[in-house]
Amino acid sequence: MFLVMLRQSGPEWDRSRPLEEQSGWPEHAAFMDGLEEEGFVVLGGPLGDGELEFLFLVDAESTEAIHARLAADPWTPMGVIRIARVDPWQLLLGRAP
Repeated sequence: MFLVMLRQSGPEWDRSRPLEEQSGWPEHAAFMDGLEEEGFVVLGGPLGDGELEFLFLVDAESTEAIHARLAADPWTPMGVIRIARVDPWQLLLGRAP
């Protein structure tokens, strides 16, 4: 069982700038790379054009664990991005990386 997390751009997301040009991008990217290296984030990336929603497959014990871990993302206190939803997901086809 995995958890699927949907994150959305927050009030400080600058719609005039692409993802990599948002305030605090280098710090956010380094944080997210660390989550992937730890195995916390299994897969992740933007949906559509990458402006408003981001989908992540997360290997975590609970929704609370996700919220606690993502509180350390530099973009969270900045208001650039927020967790919109976390749902359990059972993999029935294929294999997780």
